[in-house]
Amino acid sequence: PRPPQICVNKCPDRYLTYLGAYASRSASQLEYYRQFCVPETRHSPWLNSISMEKPIWALSRPVARRCFPAIESKKGVITVGNQTTYDDGQGQRRNVTDLLEGAKKANVVLEARQLAMKIFEDYTVSWYWIIIGLVIAMVASLIFIVLLRFLAGIMIWVMIVMVILVLGYGIFHCYMEYAKLKGEAGSDVSLVDLGFQTDLRVYLHLRQTWLAFMIILCIVEAVIILLLIFLRKRILIAIALIKEASRAIGHIMMSLLFPLCTFFLLCLCIAYWASTAVFLSTSNEAVYKVFNESACQFSGQTCRPETFNTSNVTKLCPDAQCLFAFYGGETAYHKYLIVLQFFNVFMFFWLVNFVIALGQVTLAGAFASYYWAFKKPDDMPAFPLFSAFGRALRYHTGSLAFGSLILAIVQVIRVILEYLDHKLKAAENKFAKFLLSCLKCCFWCLEKFIKFLNRNAYIMIAVYGTNFCTSARNAFFLLMRNIIRVAVLDKVTDFLFFLGKLLIVGSVGILAFFFFTQRIKLVQDTAPSLNYYWVPILTVIVGSYLIAHGFFSVYGMCVDTLFLCFCEDLERNDGSPERPYYMSPELSEILLKGN
Repeated sequence: PRPPQICVNKCPDRYLTYLGAYASRSASQLEYYRQFCVPETRHSPWLNSISMEKPIWALSRPVARRCFPAIESKKGVITVGNQTTYDDGQGQRRNVTDLLEGAKKANVVLEARQLAMKIFEDYTVSWYWIIIGLVIAMVASLIFIVLLRFLAGIMIWVMIVMVILVLGYGIFHCYMEYAKLKGEAGSDVSLVDLGFQTDLRVYLHLRQTWLAFMIILCIVEAVIILLLIFLRKRILIAIALIKEASRAIGHIMMSLLFPLCTFFLLCLCIAYWASTAVFLSTSNEAVYKVFNESACQFSGQTCRPETFNTSNVTKLCPDAQCLFAFYGGETAYHKYLIVLQFFNVFMFFWLVNFVIALGQVTLAGAFASYYWAFKKPDDMPAFPLFSAFGRALRYHTGSLAFGSLILAIVQVIRVILEYLDHKLKAAENKFAKFLLSCLKCCFWCLEKFIKFLNRNAYIMIAVYGTNFCTSARNAFFLLMRNIIRVAVLDKVTDFLFFLGKLLIVGSVGILAFFFFTQRIKLVQDTAPSLNYYWVPILTVIVGSYLIAHGFFSVYGMCVDTLFLCFCEDLERNDGSPERPYYMSPELSEILLKGN
């Protein structure tokens, strides 16, 4: 059985075993040893026999709320309490060096705890500056989207040039740091020889680090320039679609704030999942079982330490003991806890996907009402976003739940595969590992495909009001009939949105870097003193990306909706007076010319 763990007020300050305390015939020694016994035997006239096997280490030190031997090195000699050997409680003397492996693991825990404390300290002194950086990212995203409404073409090209310049400055900065470290002591050490260091600032003093950064940025710069050269004609078509999306968002400005509603609902889903998972994880209880050295019919059965000494077990089996076995339970509830945890994960995925689907069908319904209004914006409803949200809740809840269910099933299967992969990591069966890798890859692709199909199915649901299966089939075949347009317009637009996110995140990230490293002279004294300046910088970068992603997700949904409506418009109408196009004249001119 696993040795029991107990909580004590302080770590032991002397070396003592049960046999030593008993042989001393000292009541104080026995009383001191008694406080380190398990609670149910602490007040017993006879100490638990398991305590006889466990010595109390001299001069123990608290490490991460645990007591570890105070190992010291004096002139190259490893000692514990000025002794080079210790009694293992079984009459044998062992060398203190046997404890070094455990001490190394304790040092790793201590270093990780110190790192976490330093990161927490950095957050306490820089949290308000982080919030200011996120507000700047939000304002920059809003300004960028507002400018796209009026200057879409110019802003797209300016954005492309700015991204190239930002990457160029990054390459220049990495080169300057690389050249500055030339000749400095220790700067030529390779990353492999250095190994992992908890203080990440050490890596910034290596030339190889800046060389790696420079090579990565050069590759990204070259890839972006080549893509722009080959897709320059298609960018003009994407600009026309973005302009039309700008007009649609201009008439439905509340759509930019709708991601806040989705974010709030997602927070509720996360809170539900986390609280349920914590409840399930902490619903275990200590299980004690009967252990004995001789044959006993009660061996292995559960017992209660409080009543064990007065039970029939001790009479029939005098050497039997009621010892801690494991932490869990033996009821049907405890046996199927892992199943309940998987079900909780499944419900989490289902609810999250439902909330995302609700947001997508609401935005698609609002933007579809703009496209299919013959006289824009006179034929649009008064509150298109609220109207679309009401229709989604009233008529399309089942379709959204069904589409979310399919995606949640695939995601849970991926979680199960990851769980099996973790459990079989130590296995030597290469075929099983290969099969798991293939399954993980296939279900990853399946999840991506279902997400893409669901997104377009929700658009068809918003346009026609049909059920999920019908909408998914119609959307799939509509995209297949316009596969060239999908590949060109949709993906080029996604690429331009990615460049927009990169520009906002890169600009805010560079500003945060210069501020927190105190390189801006105007606010040099205002910047807080930090242990790791990369902590607030990474927080600002990640937060800026999430904010920019929220704004651009609305734009992306608008572009996808208008594009699917455009394809449907081309198939349903021919531009004649009897069947006129519903698209705007500007969009008709550019897209039909491109066609």
